[in-house]
Amino acid sequence: MICKLCFHHCGLSEGQTGLCRARACRDGEIVPLNYGKLTSLALDPIEKKPLRRFHPGSLILSVGSFGCNLRCPFCQNHEISMAAEGELETVELSPEALADKALELQCHGNIGVAYTYNEPLVGYEYVRDCAALVHERDMVNLLVTNGTIEEAPWRALLPLIDAANIDLKGFTPEWYQRLGGDLETVKRSISLASDRCHVEVTTLLVPGKNDSAEEIKALARWLSSVDRDIPLHLSRFFPRYRMLDKPPTPVDRVYRLADVAREYLSFVYTGNC
Repeated sequence: MICKLCFHHCGLSEGQTGLCRARACRDGEIVPLNYGKLTSLALDPIEKKPLRRFHPGSLILSVGSFGCNLRCPFCQNHEISMAAEGELETVELSPEALADKALELQCHGNIGVAYTYNEPLVGYEYVRDCAALVHERDMVNLLVTNGTIEEAPWRALLPLIDAANIDLKGFTPEWYQRLGGDLETVKRSISLASDRCHVEVTTLLVPGKNDSAEEIKALARWLSSVDRDIPLHLSRFFPRYRMLDKPPTPVDRVYRLADVAREYLSFVYTGNC
């Protein structure tokens, strides 16, 4: 069986699990192993997603599971994104229970559900089912994603998504290949989403890898061609996971690159500084 969710198109025999460690072939079908299995659940400020221009000051019920279809050596949540079924303690929560929990927390300022922490789209079916029920309760759905998804499932999901923060991890095919991803796929995801929901974009600046003025200029110029008003978050790198040998991004470099991006974009924010 071929998993057609993302460009990897993992070919799986019975019992095999895909690269994302969250999808597998069972009884002749591709199924999500992480359906309803949560590793993280928190009521967060919406600015932590980060979203700065969508219901600022609100709280959002944030949920995560396990698995990811990229292999970023600097992953901030590698404990769950690189995990497989049975390697972590999880809590099972049905879509109905999650939607009801979101509604219950409305009195505390919650406006909906954010699918985040690991890569939520490797659990596509759970996000889809939860999002439909959240909308039935007149609440919003947020997605924090690497944007590595094929066009057909992305188009099918977008009517259920009110806002998304999409990682644009750099602007060269070579860097994306090192991360196990594909730049053009992510660009397409951003373009399609921008026509259908509120979109913000985040780029983690890794010293010596994707933090040249030329690359950020090209990234910002392209993003402005989609929509000049898409907010861009330039975030400071800290050593994590398999990149413990790299120093943190100098703060002045983050600010300098933000000024470069502001030549093309209306809203540029700096993070982790």
